[in-house]
Amino acid sequence: MSRFILFAFSFFAVLSCKQENAQADTTLPNVIMLVGDDQGYPYFGFMGADYVHTPNMDTLAASGMLFTDGYVSDNHCRPSLQTLLNGMLPIDYYRAAGVQRDSLINALSIQEDSIAGFTREFDLRAKHMANFATLPTLLKQKGYVSFQGGKWWEYTFENGGFTHGMTKGWLESDQKTKNWFLEHMGGDGMDLARVTNQPAYDFLEETKGQPFFMWFAPSLPHYPFDAPQQYYDLYKDEDMTESAKQYYANCTWFDDAWGQLVAHLKEKGLYENTLIVYVNDNGWEQDPDQEFWDDPMRSHNGGDKGKGSIYDMSFRSPIIFSYPGKIASNTSTTALIHSADLPATILDYAGVEVPSNFYGKSYRSILEGKEETLRSSVYGNVITTRSDDPKNVMGDHVNGYWIRQGQWFLR
Repeated sequence: MSRFILFAFSFFAVLSCKQENAQADTTLPNVIMLVGDDQGYPYFGFMGADYVHTPNMDTLAASGMLFTDGYVSDNHCRPSLQTLLNGMLPIDYYRAAGVQRDSLINALSIQEDSIAGFTREFDLRAKHMANFATLPTLLKQKGYVSFQGGKWWEYTFENGGFTHGMTKGWLESDQKTKNWFLEHMGGDGMDLARVTNQPAYDFLEETKGQPFFMWFAPSLPHYPFDAPQQYYDLYKDEDMTESAKQYYANCTWFDDAWGQLVAHLKEKGLYENTLIVYVNDNGWEQDPDQEFWDDPMRSHNGGDKGKGSIYDMSFRSPIIFSYPGKIASNTSTTALIHSADLPATILDYAGVEVPSNFYGKSYRSILEGKEETLRSSVYGNVITTRSDDPKNVMGDHVNGYWIRQGQWFLR
């Protein structure tokens, strides 16, 4: 009898622990990393640009804490996006990735005349990313499933540790086609928002009941400026240049795609337990009176102080944290924050230890009103800058640095 009682006690104790753990798991926040593509920091209603229609982003900013003086890690998309996944500054990530690649070359005894080709393929297929601790792989420790949608340079969604995704890689033959650059930027992932949000909805349905991390990074308002007529019509009669109308229409297109996802989250009862983090990949310059429509360089990269430059507008981004009931709404701060702080903060809310190689800090104490600032300055290194050659859209190679301290931006 005593053995039975002992067995029963042990059984129910284990069952109780499992139930408690399951209960604890339900308190984990769902997480959405919302990323704008070539979105200039001034061009939102909530940043004072009442001539740009961004009602859904305005609502998001009002629902949580807005950092008006956020900064990203690079003046181009890929290095900046990598920081959001691995928490590292680009210079640190590429140095570590290079060491990893060179070690593999030595281990495989790659012949000298084959090293260049091996290096190109290794980098193109982003094999280094698969060997770093990324947000999806770290969150998986807590039972998170994850989804990649939108821009994704890292070959396949699996390279970033995602369990689900839209970007499934490319074929060798794709490198010889006119769509090669599009394939390299994300392939099918580039359809997110521009064509449909359905893959994101399908992911939520397939994995319901599990905590999720979603990478929602549409290639908007990025070129091409081909917004549906309904968005362009909001600007067609306004006193602004044609390039401004086209760019702002793409901004509104992004805004509407986000609004559709929010509506879906609310319909499925997911919104209230979702931590939403917004940031841009890099900046953009397009004021209402600037005309770039017939300019081969600026029509793709915006004004000279935006994307690809070493000016404040190239790195600055509003950053938003929204988490109903956990982060106070209608709060705004000028406290400096770096995009590398976003993955660290997300891990903190998920109860995952932040790796020692992360540059970023958790901003949870600021979000919960316990501190006012964590950084007196933010800084970065860049390896490309704007070129005077209209054929060189990607820019010239440089070795530059920038720092924002107080109200000063130095370069």
